[in-house]
Amino acid sequence: MKIRDRLEACLAKIADPAGEGKRAFTKLYTEQARAVADAQDRMRAAGAPIGPLGGRIVSIKDLFDVAGEPTTAGSIALRDAPLATKDAPAIARLRAAGAVIVGKTNMTEFAYSGIGMNPHYGTPGNPFDRARIPGGSTSGGAVAVADGMSEITIGSDTGGSTRIPAAFCGIVGLKPSQPRIPLNGAVPLSSTLDSIGPMARSVADCALADAIMAGETPEAIEPAALPRLRLGLLKTMVLDGLDETVAKAFECALKVLAPARLADFTTDLFAPMTQLNANGGFSAAESYAWHRPLLDKRGKDYDPRVRGRIERGAAISAADYIGMTQERERLARAMDAALADIDALVLPTTPVVAPRIDALDGDNFMRINLQVLRNTAPANFFNLCAVSLPIPTDGLAVGLMLVGRHGSDKRLLRIAATVESALAGT
Repeated sequence: MKIRDRLEACLAKIADPAGEGKRAFTKLYTEQARAVADAQDRMRAAGAPIGPLGGRIVSIKDLFDVAGEPTTAGSIALRDAPLATKDAPAIARLRAAGAVIVGKTNMTEFAYSGIGMNPHYGTPGNPFDRARIPGGSTSGGAVAVADGMSEITIGSDTGGSTRIPAAFCGIVGLKPSQPRIPLNGAVPLSSTLDSIGPMARSVADCALADAIMAGETPEAIEPAALPRLRLGLLKTMVLDGLDETVAKAFECALKVLAPARLADFTTDLFAPMTQLNANGGFSAAESYAWHRPLLDKRGKDYDPRVRGRIERGAAISAADYIGMTQERERLARAMDAALADIDALVLPTTPVVAPRIDALDGDNFMRINLQVLRNTAPANFFNLCAVSLPIPTDGLAVGLMLVGRHGSDKRLLRIAATVESALAGT
């Protein structure tokens, strides 16, 4: 099939008034994408190489710089921001590799929530039940891939923002080790915790986009042998309060993984992590430092739920921040040592399926936000790599998360490809 034909299929789904295109995208590059697709079709017909992404239809989160336009990060407070002078490095590398960039996708304002709701641009409905949240903060990107509006999407992950929406929308989401992919040119939430990662329908597509953004030569994934894998089952808070659908799906996934060497993994490192984050943690401190001038000028334009979380950072002193940084480094070293004898941790990506949008009023919003972030956020805190894979179900989507040591990204992707194949056979 021609690249232009695949692009037109994506554009048709974006334009479908019965679909979620209007809420999933904040900006479209229709004519630019068509021009790129046509050029690549001509090159391919002439036998010329078109790059490792070879005409894949890609969408990008609204927080990435694109030359010549303001970067709004899901907020109306940045509508009149200075125009970006160049593409973010991750986006420039995708273009150079042959990506056809179709548009920017909706997100939680300033990426500060795992829910995916946006009062400014609307909330995309979950592909499995439009009355439910898509997950965040890379909400529009996950819906775009799941609904066939793009083939690969690029997001950011500070506490689960690629993995939570991937789990809720039934696709694959990758959080690489930081700073494997350059963060400059992306509106930050937390410079300590932010990672840039892809979401797609397969591990192979995520690995392809990840390698390109990391400045590496893409390589075919060679799956790991399942019986040789050493997988750790976390026996901590990550299994508390699983809803019935998640618990059943996770149990089925563990049966599929039975040929591997499964062993219980216990750690006492989660308690000090929780204590360190009790005052808002790095996200509050670092986002407040970035947003303080904008809050003074445009604070009334913020989603109050986002503004309140950012403003918690005002109470964190410089001494507190330095202490947090030193303690986090100590805990990350301890976690790395604890993971030395296993290939990956295995756990549910989220403890619940995607909640209904109408259940998120008042205090429920913050409670549910903390709930959906609970299992994913530790990978950012300990600077690990992680991937969420869809577990086949008869109803709402459920994610299985694999977590690897810092820097073991390629190994983790090999394991993910093996597990993906095993789960597909169920």
